[in-house]
Amino acid sequence: QVQLVESGGGLVQAGESLRLSCAASRRLLNISSMGWYRQAPGKQRELVATISRVGNTNYAEYVKGRFTISGDNAKNTVNLQMNNLTAEDTDVYYCNIKTGGTWSDPAWNYWGQGTQVTVSS
Repeated sequence: QVQLVESGGGLVQAGESLRLSCAASRRLLNISSMGWYRQAPGKQRELVATISRVGNTNYAEYVKGRFTISGDNAKNTVNLQMNNLTAEDTDVYYCNIKTGGTWSDPAWNYWGQGTQVTVSS
């Protein structure tokens, strides 16, 4: 029922920037974390960046210093500022929101449909 709607992907040249945005189609409660993952055809989905409910962030090593994740739990939005992009960043990026994770509220994952990021050399 809940959709995570992504935007901001596209085609850019190496060294340029993109800003990915994601918003839930309806309000989600008890968010534990929000994040962005990437997945190429035939590959496993990989973590890019996450931000917890209290604002703690976690980044894949290859994006540290280049990408910045931000979010608003109340608004159910999460963004990924992607700077100094390289061809290796080319992939499909998926928004994720995790809710619950406690005894009284089991964990649940919501995923976006994926947005293409293509970086040309």
